[in-house]
Amino acid sequence: MQMVQATFEDLGVSLADVTFVVVDLETTGSSPAGSQITEVGAVKVRGGQVLGEFQTLVRPGSPIPPFISVLTGITNAMVADAPSIRTVLPQFLEFAAGSVLVAHNAGFDMSFLKAAAAETGHAWPGFAVIDTVRLARQLVHKDEAPNHKLSSLARLFGAATTPDHRALHDARATVDVLHGLMERVGNLGVHTLEELQSYTSRVSTAQRRKRFLAEAMPSAPGVYVFRDGRGEPLYVGTASDLRRRTLTYFTASETRRRMAEMVGLAESITPIVCATRLEAQVRELRLIAEHKPRYNRRSRHPEKAVWVKLTAEPFPRLSIVRTVRSDDAHYAGPFTSRRTAESAVTAVHEVVPLRQCTARIAARATQGSACVLFEMGRCGGPCVGAQSVEEYAEVVRRATEALTAAAGTSCPRCARGWTPWPRRSGSRRPGPCGTG
Repeated sequence: MQMVQATFEDLGVSLADVTFVVVDLETTGSSPAGSQITEVGAVKVRGGQVLGEFQTLVRPGSPIPPFISVLTGITNAMVADAPSIRTVLPQFLEFAAGSVLVAHNAGFDMSFLKAAAAETGHAWPGFAVIDTVRLARQLVHKDEAPNHKLSSLARLFGAATTPDHRALHDARATVDVLHGLMERVGNLGVHTLEELQSYTSRVSTAQRRKRFLAEAMPSAPGVYVFRDGRGEPLYVGTASDLRRRTLTYFTASETRRRMAEMVGLAESITPIVCATRLEAQVRELRLIAEHKPRYNRRSRHPEKAVWVKLTAEPFPRLSIVRTVRSDDAHYAGPFTSRRTAESAVTAVHEVVPLRQCTARIAARATQGSACVLFEMGRCGGPCVGAQSVEEYAEVVRRATEALTAAAGTSCPRCARGWTPWPRRSGSRRPGPCGTG
């Protein structure tokens, strides 16, 4: 078992270190399908300090409707000599490079910017985006503001600039709104960009404040164990990336009520880094069988498993058993039902000409009658002496490979070979001795 101490870089990006570009657009209409951008305004901020501003009118490809001119104050005459979006967009992308974009009702602004990128042949950089409307809906109550419009929020947070449907003015007001909202989530334990991106009021404050438990996890495959204040395992799971997976327990992506309850009881998370996902699954099953954590609903009784056994005899065959014995046989499984085990046996028989009869055959069988499988060429006929032990050994080798190659491992408790055969998502596989 390898334990890993997380480095500072693993803990997420502090909001104080994030460069935000707060952007606002004015357009000729409500949809990029038939409308164009007429003005771009943006403010670059980091750590509460303004680093720069970007503002330009944009000459659209069609006249500005009169009611839009009344709303924004931008007329056709004002944009007649302005640069086109083909010129403006690369300048904006350069200004915003490496930042997190912020907008009030970000879906609107992002849709126009992405449409402009497609129209002008520029690849959209895939900015991380923060929507101040979404945050405000969760943080600002009705008794504080009549709605979540930019003008209402600007008054609430005392913005230095009054929004007036001009891009730069609205962007400046949105900066103050962003800072007001960030102060509120900071009081709730949100201090990193990752936490801000995943913030939702559906996650309790107590649950969110325990996020630091996951931030210490390494970005590596392995097993994670949630433990209570006494160190007792509450839940055991596996992940291809321990940090990314455990962080989900503290965000809105975790919707299971029992998991929220489990997180409320958890005081620590133990990471067990593994070389492969398969090794992690083996270790997970061992821990579940040993501790039977109360929040692991599945596989709490691995002793009820069904196994496929390649018998240990001169001419081995496959059989389905419920008990794994201390013999030289190979075992594959476990399976949740006899039907799935039978399907696995059928799959092996399709590709390996193992005998399928159930009688025990002596090492030097010389008499008896062959079955139809021998006539079909799907069995070498050891029962009638048509195949020696040595010749059959090659068939057994191929069958053993089919049973064990996928795992490439042995049971960590009893060291006997076994294979965790694929099956439905969410099921678990203990090892041959029932411990994994």
